[in-house]
Amino acid sequence: MLTGRRSAYVVVFVWLGLVVVAAVFAGRLGDVQRDERGASLPASAESTRVLDLQRSFVVADSRPAIVVYERAAGLTAADRSGADGDARAFAQRADLAGQVIGPVFSSDGRAAQITIPLDPMADARDAVDSIGEVAQDDRDGLAVYVTGPAGAAADQRRAIAGLDTTLLLATFAVVVVILLVTYRSPVLWLIPVAAAGVALACAQAVVYLLARHADLTVTADGAAILTILVFGASTDYALLLIARYREELHRHEDRHAAMRIALRRSAPAVAASALTVAAGMLCLLLADTGATRALGPVFAIGIVVGLAVMMTLFPALLVITGRWVFWPVVPALNGRDAAAPRLWVRLGALVARRPRLIWALTALVLAALSTGVLRLDATGLSGAESFRGAHDSFVGAKVLSRHFPAGAGSPLAVVSDRSAGPAVRAALAGTPGIQATTVTEPVLKGEHAYLEGTLTDPADSVAAYATVDRVRTALRQIPDARAQVGGDTAVKLDGQRAAQHDRRVIVPIVCALIFLILVALLRSLIAPLVLTATVVLSFGAALGVSALIFRHVFGFAGTDSSFPLFVFVFLVSLGIDYNIFLMTRVREETVRHGTRRATLIGLAATGGVITSAGIVLAGTFAVLTVLPLTQFVELGFAVALGILLDTIVVRSILVTALTIDLDRWIWWPGRLHRVIPKGGLEAH
Repeated sequence: MLTGRRSAYVVVFVWLGLVVVAAVFAGRLGDVQRDERGASLPASAESTRVLDLQRSFVVADSRPAIVVYERAAGLTAADRSGADGDARAFAQRADLAGQVIGPVFSSDGRAAQITIPLDPMADARDAVDSIGEVAQDDRDGLAVYVTGPAGAAADQRRAIAGLDTTLLLATFAVVVVILLVTYRSPVLWLIPVAAAGVALACAQAVVYLLARHADLTVTADGAAILTILVFGASTDYALLLIARYREELHRHEDRHAAMRIALRRSAPAVAASALTVAAGMLCLLLADTGATRALGPVFAIGIVVGLAVMMTLFPALLVITGRWVFWPVVPALNGRDAAAPRLWVRLGALVARRPRLIWALTALVLAALSTGVLRLDATGLSGAESFRGAHDSFVGAKVLSRHFPAGAGSPLAVVSDRSAGPAVRAALAGTPGIQATTVTEPVLKGEHAYLEGTLTDPADSVAAYATVDRVRTALRQIPDARAQVGGDTAVKLDGQRAAQHDRRVIVPIVCALIFLILVALLRSLIAPLVLTATVVLSFGAALGVSALIFRHVFGFAGTDSSFPLFVFVFLVSLGIDYNIFLMTRVREETVRHGTRRATLIGLAATGGVITSAGIVLAGTFAVLTVLPLTQFVELGFAVALGILLDTIVVRSILVTALTIDLDRWIWWPGRLHRVIPKGGLEAH
């Protein structure tokens, strides 16, 4: 037994040794993060194939920085001379991945631009800062901006600077406050927080080692969400174990015996919940989108490590500290649990009076809220829409579009058969949305021809995506050209479509997987169908409400194309946890009391702790809303809202009412279906 009088100390010392080693590797997680251009696309995407072919002609992986100069009254001779000098200075940089282009002066005489192709491995923030220092030096009122892909990347780096620390501190604060309010103990909160910290460090170390030695892909997004997922989920598991342990302390004088029974009764549900979440996350491996596929193993590792820590180290710490850790509300032997609220008893009695009416009305309200999904625009965010607040690169992009073709700096790249080069050039120049004068002459090498053309619309706009489709359609009409279209705009468009494909594939697989896990756990067909349907309905309601709030309250133009899938996987995987915690307790009590009475006992016993756990997890995801990145704000808000709906409405009201109404049929065709109910609410 891991929580015996001596073995508990052994467990603690083992984990202390592991976390000391893990801390060394966890601190290096940032060194293995990869966010490469095109890495998120499936290998079959047309823009991916163009990226591979481009390397024969240009440095396809360059990250251009575009310096834009503007004077409303018109550029002076000094302005033009200064831009020429800047171009010569930029050409001496050691981090170039091609030839500096410019200065190019606008036809209205009020602006100029210089394109600097930077090595994508260079630190974008440092490079852009140094470029800005040169370009903005003593300009006498001339407005200077650094934009383009490198400028946007630098702004993103500034926006997420200190992201891991910010998330960790904010998550820590949220968890501590909720634990203090829940248990009103100045000491107890330290143990779950310390154990969750150990789980996070160990999870980060495992992810780092797999990224370094097993080619696991880790992105900045994945590393950030890993922090709140491990902290939130681990604290949830701690709360559930504390609740069962405290129950047993009222029945047993020996705290080791109490913990042994608490683990035996709660560990199967906690393990099933954690493994359900991990399995749901691993379904992301089926994604075509590389960035989405990379998140699955990272999140699954975090959940499994969190489970291991909270089922071994955490109970060992509890039994070592003893009963006093609950002070001032110390569980007394054979005493009444003063911490158990009567709210859940009253709520259960209310639901039991008219269960069918209550579940029907609740389902109807959730379905009505789900209609808000019709207002969800998941076609992606433009560069400016991806950030909250004004940023230098996006102001510069607007200036650039006022004086030059809007897609300057992010041209479409076309690769075709060598012999079709002239025909492809003519078709590209004749396509609406392409600035005809910018289409280059075909560059020939081997069997291929390469050319570029500048978009008339901003490169990350819906209009630009439509142009990509028009170009592809036009080029397919050329016999034997085998032309393929790439470039930044095509990469983003193909990424959106890969995300749509991922949703169609992964959503039904996650639902089927969770259903099968519930069948194995509850040994029933009806209960898994009911539970899976309720969390899907909760997901729809959360997404619908979020879509309306994003549009009408926050003023967001849309969401990232991967947003619906991530919200679904998080909400369905995590939301089913609370149903598992409730229904495993109901199943345990059904043998003695019958289903209807057992449902009320289960709700009363788990209501407080599950609500606390839901608030903890919702609070940790809500931490994402403090970040200046729109996609994080949207994800954090929607997941937090969905978890609260699952905790407060779905599990407490909808599932409870359905279980009472279905009665013993909820367990069909399992053995519990044949249990003869006795007494109380079960009397007929």
